[in-house]
Amino acid sequence: MNSTNEITDPYSSSRAAYYTLGVLTIVYSVNFIDRQLLAILQESIKADLLLSDGQLGLLTGFAFALFYVTAGLPIASWADRGNRRNIVAISLGLWSFMTAISGLAQNYLQLLLARIGVGVGEAGGSPPSHSMISDIFSPEKRAGAFGFYSAGISIGILFGFLFGGWLNEFFGWRVAFFVVGVPGILLALVLRFTVAEPIRGLKENRQASAESPSVGSVLKLLMSRPAFIFMALGAAMNAFAGYSTANWIASFMIRSHGMPTGELGTWLALIIGVGGAIGVVGSGVFADHMGKRDKRWYMWVAVLACAISAPLQFGIFMADSAYVALGFLVIPAMLSNAYLGATLATTHSLVGLKMRALSSAILFFILNLIGLGMGPTSVGLMSDFLAPTYGAESLRYALMFIVPVALIMSAGFYLIAAHYVRGDLERAPD
Repeated sequence: MNSTNEITDPYSSSRAAYYTLGVLTIVYSVNFIDRQLLAILQESIKADLLLSDGQLGLLTGFAFALFYVTAGLPIASWADRGNRRNIVAISLGLWSFMTAISGLAQNYLQLLLARIGVGVGEAGGSPPSHSMISDIFSPEKRAGAFGFYSAGISIGILFGFLFGGWLNEFFGWRVAFFVVGVPGILLALVLRFTVAEPIRGLKENRQASAESPSVGSVLKLLMSRPAFIFMALGAAMNAFAGYSTANWIASFMIRSHGMPTGELGTWLALIIGVGGAIGVVGSGVFADHMGKRDKRWYMWVAVLACAISAPLQFGIFMADSAYVALGFLVIPAMLSNAYLGATLATTHSLVGLKMRALSSAILFFILNLIGLGMGPTSVGLMSDFLAPTYGAESLRYALMFIVPVALIMSAGFYLIAAHYVRGDLERAPD
């Protein structure tokens, strides 16, 4: 092992570390503001562009996810050997620009192409950020740090619903895209000029090898670890449920309960945004605390979250009152991303220093292709299939069938991963 003590660490102070974590979390929030904005606007877009639920599901799900995950692997490979801060800044500028011009779309194809551009840009956000966080924080603090970073999902959903709901109500969906997209371009400059690139492995007194691993070698390593395989499947099914809910809950509340977008956006911002942020940060800290006793807790946290949330989903979609439905949503919203911090921390502990961005990209490839790609799309297609029988209530029954089943499957996969995780962590490469 080569000592790295003589190297000047730009993150020797906790203040610098937490500043960068804060900036990266804001970037991740913008990622989800841009992504979630479409969910609150889609009923207006559907009416304006005359779209079906199937087309909306493809727009927010599979078509977006396909380009998101495909671009993610080569970008992550670049991040494992290049300057990660610069990659995140460029990606942020790209997806923010594509969000802004989404409001110019005059038909489905134009909007689809703009959203594909958003997906390609967002592919360069998380894997390099994950790698930076692992080099800024020591292993025993990583799940908490990743939990804090993952709160960006909830913060993004909060502002996406809040701004999108009111901007749509007063100015229309086209203005909403422009207003939300432009600030991200300015944030990209802040990131580029105020955040330092971390030194790989310094917090663990390890030195990265000169050779950068290929996508194939990282994939081969991860596929040889049963804990990763079942953990990734568990994360994918959790995301399947989460994206199905996040992308369709606004449409469900508008169709089944007649809520206006302004009021609805405010409620969803508070419940999913604030509640989700508390849940994902708390679960990461809890996993770090319990993981000191038994590494299986990194998997058991997700199992508990699914077990609590699954039965409450029926209450959300069976409720006759809008406010009762929103009440049932509170706890599932808090627990919706409880799996993320521990899953990311465990993934990075299974691989070498120059494999972290790629390991995140591979995890997100599986998670997003199944979760983001198939979740919202499946709900949209099932809603179209049920529409001749249930009319406007078809979305209610599609969600009620799909979401709880996905959560139960997620819990099962994480239970299996818990059986293997301790042994696989012991076999992790230097």
